[in-house]
Amino acid sequence: MSFATLLNTSRLPEKPWTTGAVVRLGVCVIIGMMMGAVAGTIVRYFETPQNSSVIAFLALAAAAFASYVGALVMLARPWPLEDRYLGKLIGLLTLIYAGILFTWLSSKLIKGDAEVKNPISVLLLSLAFFQGLALVMVHFFLREHCTGWREGFGLGIRPWHALLTGICAGALVLYPVLGLNGFFFHLFDKLSLHPHEQQQVEILRHADSLLARVALGFGTVFIAPVAEEVIFRGILYPVIKRRFSQQIALWGTACLFGAIHLNLAGFVPLMLLAVILAMLYEYTGNLLAPIAVHCVFNAANFVALYMQQN
Repeated sequence: MSFATLLNTSRLPEKPWTTGAVVRLGVCVIIGMMMGAVAGTIVRYFETPQNSSVIAFLALAAAAFASYVGALVMLARPWPLEDRYLGKLIGLLTLIYAGILFTWLSSKLIKGDAEVKNPISVLLLSLAFFQGLALVMVHFFLREHCTGWREGFGLGIRPWHALLTGICAGALVLYPVLGLNGFFFHLFDKLSLHPHEQQQVEILRHADSLLARVALGFGTVFIAPVAEEVIFRGILYPVIKRRFSQQIALWGTACLFGAIHLNLAGFVPLMLLAVILAMLYEYTGNLLAPIAVHCVFNAANFVALYMQQN
């Protein structure tokens, strides 16, 4: 008997998430990342001396944003197959590719070094357009399924018990996961693979002002865990579990969770953490439990970074 089966106490009911709605939400998340790239381009433009026209640059950046916003508006509503589906798909792709084109054209107007001099601003914008926008689009996702946050993610099922369970579980798994991460980091280093820290971690190390640390801390400890748990455990895990099996959902979402962090040494530890988070969601039926674990994990990493720096 597997651990997933052992902890499956049927507290997590089957969710009504449809595949089409999940796909549209995933495209919205990708578009949010593209909008974050446009915001980063704007930051890079104004922090370096430019010879190009400011009006031309801002017009292209605004056109890129408008194209992406138009795509988000299209994706916020259901797409019935019998209701001009092909026309909507062509319109969506046109808007997305137009946004990519305008983003590229605006970046070509930037002169000088391509390196961002203020990566903290870019990271905050990335959090706003990636995780923040994802949470906004989840609202429309839930409304499409005629449910709310409380019912959709079990937030009303013994909330204080779920929070306490998550905090305790986070404290228990913290050192094993971090120890495993350190093991793989040194292993890959000895194999001359030269692993690098996640880019966000490197940026956090260089946040020197109090305001930057508070903003990054809030985004890292609260916004990012909530958005990632809603997407991975709250939506992806149940829909894959219903269409395939619990094991595929458990390990599939865990692999994807480890991969999106773009950290070779952290892939296995993060995958293990994702398995624990999914099992905890199964055990409590309340998404607050894995959110609490994720918050504890990120908070401990955030504090450790600045303790090492000092």
